Amino acid sequence: MKSMRKLTGAAFVSLDGVMQAPGGPTEDPTGNFDQGGWVFGIGDDVFDPILGELFTPPFALLLGRRTYDIFAAYWPFVDGDLGGMGEAMTAADKHVVSHDDQPLDWANSYRLNGIAAIQALKESDGADLLIQGSSTLYPPLLAAGLIDELVLMTYPVVLGAGKRLFGNGTPPGALRLLEQQVGTKGVMVTRWAPDGPIPAVNHPPPRSSAFEAERQRRIAERSW
Repeated sequence: MKSMRKLTGAAFVSLDGVMQAPGGPTEDPTGNFDQGGWVFGIGDDVFDPILGELFTPPFALLLGRRTYDIFAAYWPFVDGDLGGMGEAMTAADKHVVSHDDQPLDWANSYRLNGIAAIQALKESDGADLLIQGSSTLYPPLLAAGLIDELVLMTYPVVLGAGKRLFGNGTPPGALRLLEQQVGTKGVMVTRWAPDGPIPAVNHPPPRSSAFEAERQRRIAERSW
């Protein structure tokens, strides 16, 4: 039986689940987000090995359109210490989920137009797939059961607002912890695999009282 490509979502996230614009103040200010570049205030090398593993060729990227635009404006033009990474990103296949007809000028870029296309991509030959940024991809991909693993680099900051990893439309479900590390600055690197529905629990019958009956009545009337 032919094996499918593995699809991993790797994200920098805050303690309150925000993943918007970790790389700089001009990266993604949509929604008046003004905390861009939040990862750089806390230097911690605990995630260096995992990033090295994720971005060792061969890999292929699965990106939303805005993340693609951010990357295409940056990675082909870097030099110095980041030059090698820029070359690897340019050489990698980049599959972009987009419904517009704007050109994809960065080398090795290909348009996808929905979940069915991503399913077909997973079933095709090629390198394993890696999501970077692209917060809008997570809810539908999780709902379709297409994400095999999550790698989260969680920073000890609370941002209060911004695009979240588990945004609107994310289905309920359990996750199984595969690995965890904590750096000296409190950055947590965790690997998770989707693990089916949330386990059912047989809760004991609630205790009854006049106060609880009144509370339930107000809940039913949406006045609580």
